[in-house]
Amino acid sequence: MADGATAAAVRDSAHRPSGQGVEGRMQGSPNGSTGAPVTDIDGARFRSVLGRFATGVVAITAIDTESGRPTGLAANSFTSVSLEPPLVAFCVAHTSTTWPLLRGADRLCINILSEPQLEVCKQLAIKGGDKFANIDWTESPNGSPVIEGALAWIECAVESEYVAGDHVIVVARVHHLDKHHDGDPLLFYKGGYGRFDG
Repeated sequence: MADGATAAAVRDSAHRPSGQGVEGRMQGSPNGSTGAPVTDIDGARFRSVLGRFATGVVAITAIDTESGRPTGLAANSFTSVSLEPPLVAFCVAHTSTTWPLLRGADRLCINILSEPQLEVCKQLAIKGGDKFANIDWTESPNGSPVIEGALAWIECAVESEYVAGDHVIVVARVHHLDKHHDGDPLLFYKGGYGRFDG
């Protein structure tokens, strides 16, 4: 895999949780099974080690109910959860200013980004401004933004949210989904964006 552009600080995106939400060993016994929890994992080391797990990148989009305009955020913490019922999940940082806008929508659309969509990812990761400036999109069956060039899209509705350290784990039920374009995925690895070689 060849590294692409170096990832800037992604302040408004959903991403892997930092070490702040991870409890280290328990004090009070040799095997660490009792006592008060202690966080003894360095955040930078946590990100560095977990960054060796390559992930895809998704854009989570919706229509802002107040403005009527499309909005979204970039995430690499996305996974399937259940086939029956069909559930997916993603993580959102508490500091995200876009998630409150997305949460208010009846339906969200998860767009699986393709390798040429690095600039789309970066645009959705910034705070403020028009997230969809110069981004072409069409509507999912219930009107959520499907980004042109995405490999696939998944329309879903939020089922539940779970606080986990400095993030929220969002579980959503899938209502519609389809492949959109052929191509290679946009990958996130070791703090940068890249693609498959081959």
